[in-house]
Amino acid sequence: MRLSPDEIVFWQYGFFKLNATIAYTWALMLVLVVGAKLITRKLSTDHTRSRWQNLLEIVVTGIEQQIADVGLRHPRQYIGFLGTLFLFVAMASLCTVIPGYQPPTGSLSTTAALALCVMVAVPLFGIEDQGLGGYLKSYLKPTAIMLPFNLISEISRTLALAVRLFGNMMSGAMIIGILLSITPFIFPIVMTVLGLLTGMVQAYIFSILAAVYIAAATHVRKSTPKAEPAPNI
Repeated sequence: MRLSPDEIVFWQYGFFKLNATIAYTWALMLVLVVGAKLITRKLSTDHTRSRWQNLLEIVVTGIEQQIADVGLRHPRQYIGFLGTLFLFVAMASLCTVIPGYQPPTGSLSTTAALALCVMVAVPLFGIEDQGLGGYLKSYLKPTAIMLPFNLISEISRTLALAVRLFGNMMSGAMIIGILLSITPFIFPIVMTVLGLLTGMVQAYIFSILAAVYIAAATHVRKSTPKAEPAPNI
C-alpha cells in the first residue's frame, strides 16, 4: 500500500524524476483551466440567461459572501486566489473516484506548496491595501519587541496549514487502504464517500483560513457609524 503519490515514479533520469504527485498536479491544473474555459465561453450579459449561468452565478455569489463574512471588504479582489485554492483542493478530492488516481494533496510537498502560496499572498494583499511601510509596521505592533514573534507566527502558520491539509487528506487514503485489506468491499466504498465529503470540508477550511490570514494582514475594520445628534425641540 502506497501512502503517498510521491512513491509512484513514472519516469526517472538521474536526479530528475516524474512521480504521481507532479503528474496528477499538472493534470488537475489542466482540467481546471480547460473546465473554466468551457464553462465561461458562452456567458451572457443580457437579461435572458441559461440555467447553467444562473447556477454558476449563485456559486460565485456564495463564495463572495463567504469571503465578505470573514471581513474582507472587496471580495472580488480575492476571489481569484481563494476560489482557485478551494477548487484545486476540492477537485483533488473528488477525482479520487477515478481508479488508480491518488490526490496530489496526499503529498506533503503539494500541501507545503499550497501553504507557501498563502504565505506569499498574505503580505502581497497586505502591501496592496496598506502600502509597504504600513504593512511592515504591523510587525512592530504593539511594540518592536513583538517583531521576532510575529515572524515566527508567519512561519508556524505556514507549517500548520501544510501539515493540517496533508494529514487530513492522507488519513482518508490510509484508512481506505487498510479496510480494503481486512474487510469486504462494501465498507471501503462507504468510507470513500465519506472521504469525498471530508475532502470538500478540508477545501472549505483551507480557503477560509487563507481568507482569515489575508483579512488579518489587511487590518480590515468596519467603521462604526457616528451617532446622529438629537433634534432640537
